[in-house]
Amino acid sequence: MNNYVIPTIDWTAAMPVIVVFLTGIAALLVEMFRPRQNNNVIVGISLTGLAVAAYLLASQVGMPAIDTFAGMIRRDHLGLMLQLLMVVACGLTFLFGENYLRERRMAYGEFYPLAIWSTAGGMIMVGTDHLLMIFIGLEVLSISLYCMAGLAREEQRSAESALKYFLLGSLASAFLLYGIAFFYGATGTLSLTQIGMNGAQMNMQILATAFVLIGLGFKASLFPFHMWTPDVYQGAPTNVSAFLATVSKIAALGLMARMLPVLGQTQDFWFPVLFWLSMLTMTVGNVSAIGQTDLKRMLGFSSIAHAGYVMVALLAHLKNPKVVSLDAMVFYLAVYSVATIGAFAVLTLAVRNAQEDARASALHGLWKRNRFAAGAFIVFLISLIGIPFTGGFLGKLLIFQGALQADLLPLAIVLGVNSAISVAYYLFMAKAVFVDDEELTGARVGQTSGGLKLTCVVCAAAVFGSWFFGSTLQSLLGAPNEAAVKVERPVVAQTQR
Repeated sequence: MNNYVIPTIDWTAAMPVIVVFLTGIAALLVEMFRPRQNNNVIVGISLTGLAVAAYLLASQVGMPAIDTFAGMIRRDHLGLMLQLLMVVACGLTFLFGENYLRERRMAYGEFYPLAIWSTAGGMIMVGTDHLLMIFIGLEVLSISLYCMAGLAREEQRSAESALKYFLLGSLASAFLLYGIAFFYGATGTLSLTQIGMNGAQMNMQILATAFVLIGLGFKASLFPFHMWTPDVYQGAPTNVSAFLATVSKIAALGLMARMLPVLGQTQDFWFPVLFWLSMLTMTVGNVSAIGQTDLKRMLGFSSIAHAGYVMVALLAHLKNPKVVSLDAMVFYLAVYSVATIGAFAVLTLAVRNAQEDARASALHGLWKRNRFAAGAFIVFLISLIGIPFTGGFLGKLLIFQGALQADLLPLAIVLGVNSAISVAYYLFMAKAVFVDDEELTGARVGQTSGGLKLTCVVCAAAVFGSWFFGSTLQSLLGAPNEAAVKVERPVVAQTQR
């Protein structure tokens, strides 16, 4: 007679990810039978599925933290908020993406299931503390992104960016997997919680941590693993660049926020390294952006700098978790995402005769031709700068205060200096909108679709709403200290050989 344990599974914790995966499958099946160059049904199915997933996530906010599926899935406030941000960001890229793809004459329906599955991979990454599930989520996220980066299959620049992203991303995944193997070799477990309580083979654990941080640093665009970012953003379709700059970054930085607190035994090793990397990431991103003329490359370097800002919030929490919570980090990820998606959405107007021109001159005269889009673009830029009365300002203020509370004065100073440096290239982008040159402004810009207008309205409302309702939003997004409850009421069954 053998005894085995049938664990009790809480399906509600896994249901949002399941719904997102099924939505991707449904979108792919519809894509096979859709009318040519018409993805309206796919868009509708995709947005409906994402809305259902967002509702399921929101309905679980406030529920007790649990570990279920034999420790493979974890539901807590931090994971729910990060997953909700990814779902919302994915939906916003869908709103403006369809008209852009038609303008580019590449209305390939596979973009939608790929983006949905990539989102599901990111949700898995931040919804577990098991290294095996983390790697599976990372690969689901990454493989879909590799395909999406080369979606403009007839353009050499897009193919080049996809190949570069694939090669460097595969190398980063190998580093991460190598680190996971070292963790298992040192501790005999793949559970982050158990690894954090295991003091064996500390030298091997330090090496494992280094490899894992290399892999995650690539996905988060941290210095010195950042150079792929502007090239891929420039070559990929603009809606894909918006997706990369938000969903992928939320997943990578969110995973670091989940992993690093439980690796306290090796903190003396990795904290100084991340301290200097966050400084360099902010500085290199902002300084490199100043010399760019392509707006997508400029926003690519901008996203690198913002990853450095988020790292300051994370390091402040790790330095003094009792005083500094993760509220500032999650809040900033939210306001950064809506402003970045809005900015990329406006850049989709720089399509002429199915060709995209993301140089600053492509937006010359936009204030005369499309005042709505020009005004929205200015709103998103001032939020990214961090000007008062926007969510970007409040987010940076919270990060700055957290750094001071954690006695990280050098990081606070570098953050303030880099925010000032960033004004130079954000003003360069804003200036392009107001340049009045008839030779450059006579050409037609892309059509302002209803989806683009709705995206700009939602993002602009979020930028200003996060300022006026900042306290409420911060308390909602903030991750309280939670103790997970393992859902494993065992049922002992017997079987006969």
